[in-house]
Amino acid sequence: MILRNVLFFICLLLAANATASNVTGRVIDYEAKEPMEYASVALYQSENQELVAGGITDVSGKFTFTKIKAGSYFVQIQFMGYEKQASEVFRISADKPVALGDIALTPSQVLVDEIAVTGTKIQAFNKLDKQLYKADQFESAQGGSAIDVLKNMPSVSVNGLGEISMRGSSGFLLLVNGKPVLADPQSMLSQLPANTIENVELITSPSAKYDPDGKGGIINITTKKGSSDHTGLSINLKGGLPSTTTFGNEDQPVRYAADASFSYQKDKWDITLSGNYARDDLAGFRDGYVRITNPENGTINHFPSAGERSFYRYNYMGRASVSYAADENNVISLGVYSGKRYQERDANIFYKNSQTDLQDNFIYHFNYYNPNKQIKQGTFTLGNLDYTHTFANQSHLTLSGLYEYDDLYGNTHNYNLSRQGGEVLQYVQNPYEKPIKGYRLKADYRLPVASGMLETGYQFRNDRQDGVFDYLVTPFDPNQPGLDQFSGTAVSKNRINSAYVQYSAQRDRLEYSAGLRYEYSSRTVVLSTDPNPHKLKLSNLFPSISALYALDNDWKVKGAYSRRIQRSSNNQLNPIPEREHSETLEIGDPDLRPELINSFELGLIKTFDKGSLFTTAYYRSSKDPVQRVNSVYADTILNRVYTNVEKATALGLELGVNVQPVSWWNFYLGTTIYKQKYEGDLVILGEPVRIDPKDDWVYSINANTNFTLAPTWSLDANVNYLSVRPTAQGEDSRFLSPNLSLKKSLFNNRMTASVQWQNIDLGMHESNRQRITTWGKDFYTTTNYIYETDMILVNLSFNLNKKNINSKLPKSEFGEKEF
Repeated sequence: MILRNVLFFICLLLAANATASNVTGRVIDYEAKEPMEYASVALYQSENQELVAGGITDVSGKFTFTKIKAGSYFVQIQFMGYEKQASEVFRISADKPVALGDIALTPSQVLVDEIAVTGTKIQAFNKLDKQLYKADQFESAQGGSAIDVLKNMPSVSVNGLGEISMRGSSGFLLLVNGKPVLADPQSMLSQLPANTIENVELITSPSAKYDPDGKGGIINITTKKGSSDHTGLSINLKGGLPSTTTFGNEDQPVRYAADASFSYQKDKWDITLSGNYARDDLAGFRDGYVRITNPENGTINHFPSAGERSFYRYNYMGRASVSYAADENNVISLGVYSGKRYQERDANIFYKNSQTDLQDNFIYHFNYYNPNKQIKQGTFTLGNLDYTHTFANQSHLTLSGLYEYDDLYGNTHNYNLSRQGGEVLQYVQNPYEKPIKGYRLKADYRLPVASGMLETGYQFRNDRQDGVFDYLVTPFDPNQPGLDQFSGTAVSKNRINSAYVQYSAQRDRLEYSAGLRYEYSSRTVVLSTDPNPHKLKLSNLFPSISALYALDNDWKVKGAYSRRIQRSSNNQLNPIPEREHSETLEIGDPDLRPELINSFELGLIKTFDKGSLFTTAYYRSSKDPVQRVNSVYADTILNRVYTNVEKATALGLELGVNVQPVSWWNFYLGTTIYKQKYEGDLVILGEPVRIDPKDDWVYSINANTNFTLAPTWSLDANVNYLSVRPTAQGEDSRFLSPNLSLKKSLFNNRMTASVQWQNIDLGMHESNRQRITTWGKDFYTTTNYIYETDMILVNLSFNLNKKNINSKLPKSEFGEKEF
């Protein structure tokens, strides 16, 4: 009897399995067209609406239900802030999988009617761990680079030198299509065309699954993607009209660019080829003043200066990516990249040097001309390989690797002439070579658990840079002391092992995530000028927690905490001085400590019929922040030194508004106000220096408005303003940049033409300029950087299949950071 029952039960199981099948699908955002992670998916029987199974979507928005018996079913999907969506009823037959395809969720009560009537899209989204912005709403940025898009974000500001800050910090982690780019963000983003960007995500309190790099948070750039089964070609052209403000520079700036992308997506294959060339010169001028006091000699040296500061720069690159989906459970992708970047900065400065005693009695003066040319260039070659496997229980395993080799080199030519075109008093060169190679290996695993998602992973990062630096002086003086310190070799090695675990879920009105990351890192700097290697080993935990609670359909509140780290670049660790200008030497410190940051935030989100609003308060405390500060080297030369400050704090408030009062007018405003304070002692070249606490309020305003003049005509205007900002030893002045763009769509949107007016000034001498001032015990320095205004650019874009091109391509991990 027992044996018969066992056999009967086995037969039932076999019969059930014989009639069971899988159900798959993907959840996407209706407006952003982006996959939606952590959306709740429930499977119901259609006859009695009984719940059969449930789960949440993965990072690619996909869900899978396995071993579902034959019958009629439907799925219901929900996500906080979105309308519930149910699929059509479908039938499961024996051993025949059901693929539901894409299921789109619509944001609740936000501009849906306007979208259908006018074609405009919701331009901003607030989610658990990020804010998402549509890039195409900033038409003044189109034809430019990713920096032109980023400068409009509420948490982001760009100063007169092109330096990018997030919540007042230049340290943040850059992601491109979700992959970390351990490059200098300014260098990388300047190469990424604005018209290839789909969305910008600001992750101000990242979870433990992300690298903990960057105290300001994470900026994720997602590029435009193609549709299934298509072949497409996209071409973009840009040209600049002659400059209206050239400052008497020796060469006229030239600006033009072209990029093309070819995409083939069919069945199991996804292939993309792309290339670009960009020439982007910039005319400019600088005037400055330096005062250095020598108490021992009882003298004061004054040297005002003025002259050209311009840039000649270009870059070109080619990329290819191939993705092959062997089946719905196995995907492999390969990417390669090769390119070159060149930048030549000319600072041709007239100096008027004079010396007095401490009572201002004249001692001497002399004038000289200093043409200073700094050249940076590099070739970048890298490749990545990724493999993803989906298991029957909906879990995912992703293995990925990246290898990179970059040949970086350059020189600084520093002349001191008796006058322009006159006798050479001194000629100094700083040639260098610093090739870098590195790789990254990682494994990530995701498993649905209860109503949430458990994620865990391991990562190993390694990079090495071999630097050779020289210092050549003409005429050579063998009796000049200390010349040996300006030449030598510096080898930097970095190794990082890390592992993380994180759980995320959504229950009714509450969405939450909590995780912990452990990291062990070792850093070694070996110098030819020092027999002892400089070593640093660290073991750190990086916890994170975030929550979003819906008070009702219109109001949400969120809070978050995360711990992060800001690592020093190899440039900052290199103590071999570089003659940056006639009056400056730039010096690193091989014993710099990384900055450790604790970040807290609390926010409120409101959606209404015509748009949305959010406000977020944040507090950030930092240990050992790195600052570039000045000290006296000689009567007419300052050291620019990278060093740690004891601590820093930042308290701030962000506000973002996106509203469409009428169908033809859209308005966006992002603003940040914060107070940043540095405290403690500086150690500059072994000498402790006390700094005065500085805690002035700083604010930035980024506003953008778009008018639909006709079905194919639009006008876009924006302004970026950054107020005066305190630094460890001084302050940076305010910075203003207004822009205007007129766009025309042609041939059923297959072609667009636009004219841009950038850095509008109209002779007011207010735009695209910034003064940087520092002071200390024995010095005072101020420099005003003035760049071109009233720049006119013309852009043409062609999309031959009226579909966007996929750009999931490798990006530099290591070399750009040292460019």
